[in-house]
Amino acid sequence: MLIAGFPAGAWGTNCYLVAPAAGEECVIIDPGHQAAQGVEEAVKKHRLKPVAVVLTHGHIDHVASVVPVCGAHDVPAWIHPEDRYMMSDPEKALGRSIGQQLMGELTIGEPDDVKELADGGTLSLAGMEFSVAHAPGHTKGSVTFRMPEQADIPPVFFSGDLLFAGSIGRTDMPGGSHAEILRSLERVCLPLDDSTVVLSGHGPQTTIGQERATNPFLREVAAGLGTGPQSPAPRRGM
Repeated sequence: MLIAGFPAGAWGTNCYLVAPAAGEECVIIDPGHQAAQGVEEAVKKHRLKPVAVVLTHGHIDHVASVVPVCGAHDVPAWIHPEDRYMMSDPEKALGRSIGQQLMGELTIGEPDDVKELADGGTLSLAGMEFSVAHAPGHTKGSVTFRMPEQADIPPVFFSGDLLFAGSIGRTDMPGGSHAEILRSLERVCLPLDDSTVVLSGHGPQTTIGQERATNPFLREVAAGLGTGPQSPAPRRGM
């Protein structure tokens, strides 16, 4: 399996291109702010053919390049219905103070073909399977994507802004909820095997085992305390 990832834009949002191998079809995850050029460079370098864009949530740092990327390759974008409005109305999604700062520099709107994700569904794309889990808390429509273990490759978990190395997504923006994100951590993350590789929306790669042992939020949830430390302002991303 090939996973080509790079941080893009002002918020260093991780964009991933996932394919069975070089020279094959691929799926693009979270082409955010200023990601279009990086996507095209990765497509060319690995001789890939994009077949879909999939989105972990609707914040502009994860979706800002969806329209040009989908348009360039004539592919659909997949997003949870509760976050779909964010592609056309980032000011409402981010709050007025942040949204107004961005409106002048971004092309707002949906790509021509938008498909909606459902909790518990499976996306079969580019010869690969992605299990979808609704994981609200950072936004109402946040989702994660999990790929099963393959031969000698451990399971891979695209966590979006649910889980970071050492932290979790912020919950102080419209649609955010600290209680909900803790429930999502418990329901979506805790059942995963320790060997699962976590590729998050911001920051470095980690594993579920590493986060279970060291992440204060996941440790609180695993201990059954049900409250967890209050989510701090994130060190990266929105």
